[in-house]
Order: sequence, then structure tokens, then C-alpha cells
Amino acid sequence: MATTGDDHPERAIEAFDVKGLFVDRTRNAVLAGDCDIVVHSHKDLPIGSAPGLVVGAIPARVDPRDALVTSAGHRLATLPRDRTVTIGTSSARRRAQVGRARRDVLVQPIRGNVGTRLRKVHDGAVDGIVVALAGLQRLGGAEVEAWSDLALKVVPLEHGECLHAPAQGALAVECREDDTVTLAALAVLDDADTRACVEAERHLLRELGGGCTAPVGAHASILPGPSGTPRLELLGMLADENGTRMHRASHEGPASEPRLVAATMAASLAAEAPELVDRLGGEEGRRG
Repeated sequence: MATTGDDHPERAIEAFDVKGLFVDRTRNAVLAGDCDIVVHSHKDLPIGSAPGLVVGAIPARVDPRDALVTSAGHRLATLPRDRTVTIGTSSARRRAQVGRARRDVLVQPIRGNVGTRLRKVHDGAVDGIVVALAGLQRLGGAEVEAWSDLALKVVPLEHGECLHAPAQGALAVECREDDTVTLAALAVLDDADTRACVEAERHLLRELGGGCTAPVGAHASILPGPSGTPRLELLGMLADENGTRMHRASHEGPASEPRLVAATMAASLAAEAPELVDRLGGEEGRRG
């Protein structure tokens, strides 16, 4: 099912003045009873809840990192310095972090499905692209065969290079909140650790006032506690769109309190960069 965002692949995401670009029609289909569940890339879900719907399952997350795709297998640090290198991404978060790491790199907007973006690297329209590693891993069958001959190399970016979007790599399975039969069936798919991590990451974004297009990165992980009680570690990043200002933070707390961990980190980031948080609330919050 095509969504509003799919209808206009040439437009930058920030150009849309609406929420839920990639979930609007699918959510309406569930509410109308045309289908029982809908599967989203969790990072594309608006921060606010949808009346009448509930996330019935968040399956175990795959690798949430971003990846740099080039013909030579470069990392950000090893991209050539003897010429202008172009990297394609339409994400403000990726643009900020790539720009921060390499001031000499030209970051230009790029849209389209994964195959279209990979083809642009192969054809030389850009030197590389930054995409979600999960998006590459989830492709299969004929779609993979269509671009597997492009001889491109995928290098995952570590959290210190490019911190991924909140909930990246996770799926969200939504259904009607009053559909008890479907909710019971979905329960077996739900992964408690992934749900806690996703809740922390998205609550950080909510507390900062940003939307799904905001230059905010977050990664949560579950760690063993000293007394056997799991702990949740949250890494966070807040930047302006050019990466000229960037703040990183980390915080750890009980895995049973993901929102508390996120709220504590958000307060720390807000104290360090109140003007960036104000900008998120004014420009990004209305779109997420």
C-alpha cells in the first residue's frame, strides 16, 4: 500500500507539512477494517499515539546501525580528501553527523527506494549513501538480485560515527485497540527487551519535542545489573541540521523504567543546548 511519502519520492521529507508520511493510509486501512494489522518501520511512526490503534507487538530488533554504501568500502574517516566527495541522504540527523565528521564532504538530498539509491552510487550520481542497515538486510528475493551486481560495499557506522534514529531497526505491528483476538495472537511476537529500548529512544525524542525527521539520535541497550536486575543504557545525540552544534550524552537506569532514563537524559541535553531543543519543538515537533 503506497503512502503519502511514497507518492512523492522526489521531495525532501522536511518539505512535507504533515505527520505520518509513511503510515497514514495503512493506519486508516486498519481503522476502517480493511485489514487487521499493519507492519511499520517503527522509526517512521509519529510520536503521538493514534486514537483507536495500539502497537500490539514489537518483534526482536535487527541491527539498528546506519551504513555507508560506496564502491570502495569507505568509512567516513577514509573518504577521499583530494576532491569533493558527495554523500546522499535526506535525513537531517545523518546530514548533521556526516557534516560534523567531514566538513569537506558535500551532503546532498536523495530520495527513492533502496534500489534507486544504490543505483545512484553505481552510476556516479553520488559517491556514497547513508542508509539504515536494517533496510538493506530486509530486502530479499528479486529486489536483491536487481542490484546485487552493482559491486557496492556496505560498511556499518558505529554509534560514535553516526548514531541511528530512535527505534531504527525495529518493527511496530499495529492493530485496533479493541481487537482482543488479534492482540492475543500478536503477543507471541513481542520482545520485551526491544520494547523497553524502543520506548526509551522514542521517549527521549518526545521529551526533546522532536518528530521523526529531527536531528536526534538514540541507542538503548539492556545490560546485566550487579544484582541480576537488568539495566538500560541510553546514548543520545542532539544537533543542528549542519552539525555545527552537537551534544552527546549517556545515561543508565533500571530497564523497567525506560521513560525515566530517557527523561533524565532529555533534561541533561535541554540544559546543555536549550536553543536546539526550542528549535526542535518549533520546527520538527509539528511534523513528527
